[in-house]
Amino acid sequence: MEPKELDQMSAEMALSTMVGLLLSAVVGAFLAILVLPAWLPALAGSLQGPAPKAYWYLARASGLVAYVLLWLSIVLGLMITGRIARLWPGGPVAFDLHQHTALLSLSLSLFHALILLGDRYISFTPARIFIPFASVDYRPFWVGWGQLGLYLLALVTLSFCVRRRIGHTTWRRIHYLSFVVFLMVTVRGLMSGTDTARAGVRVMYQTAGWSVLGLGIYRALAVWMFPAFRKWTSALFGKGSAFSNERSRPLQGRSP
Repeated sequence: MEPKELDQMSAEMALSTMVGLLLSAVVGAFLAILVLPAWLPALAGSLQGPAPKAYWYLARASGLVAYVLLWLSIVLGLMITGRIARLWPGGPVAFDLHQHTALLSLSLSLFHALILLGDRYISFTPARIFIPFASVDYRPFWVGWGQLGLYLLALVTLSFCVRRRIGHTTWRRIHYLSFVVFLMVTVRGLMSGTDTARAGVRVMYQTAGWSVLGLGIYRALAVWMFPAFRKWTSALFGKGSAFSNERSRPLQGRSP
């Protein structure tokens, strides 16, 4: 994708948007730990007992949702670069969804980590949560692997906010790390996820993995490897094709 085409698709994500959502995740985690037991006394036995499970459940649920959002962001990115997004939902919409699903995934990943401060069974500390491989009580290698993935995801997401400042080439190179992040968190989930044994969760991982692999192969064929295949996809999904529509055009200059 050319820089001009990318700039036409969407405005650069505002840094305030990213900071606001991340702060919301932090505040939400601490509200759950400090305030929720007082507001909902019926949960006090679960939240404040010697082995409170509610925080563990919140961590598991937020981690799974964060993974699904990361998968959606990867899929949307591959649809954009493979020109499939011209069919649906349209280039500008797909790019906005792409960057905002990545930001939501990062926010929920941060919540997923911070909410464990309320869990007394494993006794996570801020240092064990934020320093890779510092955890000693629960599968330290794979927890550290996930922590590295969180920091790489933060780097990729931050690049949305500084895309024009760092230049298209640098931004694109950073963006390729999203595939590394996806692979890391998928392996981490398979190796140490509490819910991996559940059939539904296994189907989720398989669906995510195979779909990303399939779209990645399509993108490699369409963009890098075979000029004939690239010419065919350009004719099929390009602006002048029978499949192109108003949604695939830049937003600038439209009347409300």
